[in-house]
Amino acid sequence: MPMFQSLKNRLSRFSRDECGTVMVEVVLTLPILFLVVALTYEFYEIHRYNSARDKATYTVADMISREMAPVDDTYIDNTKALFDSVANDSAPTQIRVTVIKYDADQDQYSVAWSAVRGTGNMPVLTTDLVRDRHSELPNMGDGEEIILVESESDYQPMFDVGFGDGVSVVTRMITSPRFAPQVVWDS
Repeated sequence: MPMFQSLKNRLSRFSRDECGTVMVEVVLTLPILFLVVALTYEFYEIHRYNSARDKATYTVADMISREMAPVDDTYIDNTKALFDSVANDSAPTQIRVTVIKYDADQDQYSVAWSAVRGTGNMPVLTTDLVRDRHSELPNMGDGEEIILVESESDYQPMFDVGFGDGVSVVTRMITSPRFAPQVVWDS
């Protein structure tokens, strides 16, 4: 019993002691405060990163939609350079530009041409890959063409706040040719 009485007295004395209470609060709240600041920074950065890629994708899609001359490899290479310039980041990025045509008689899409630039996992789109993508592509008239511009890159977080190895940021923009009935590939 004296051992329990001694432990009880010490715990009672400890609970009434007010020395160092600020230090205990700081030790408890400082890690939480740091975590909240790190999370806020990472969420802001990932949205900024995504927004820059959205703007770059819209710029590229708008540029290609206004093209009246045939598009070739050099044009797509320069398009990737423009995309990287607008995105304003050194992260590895991949873009894919595809012109898709719709056939109303067969109710199917087909690829007129597709080009991919940069490093990543996006393949060149083929007719087999887009033929029945009615849920992903817009309703179109017979013979109508659209331009699909997609980008993919990985955001690498600065702090380890639960994103793991990174977050894949994918953007998509669909538009129609503006000044010509189609955007032609010059091989």
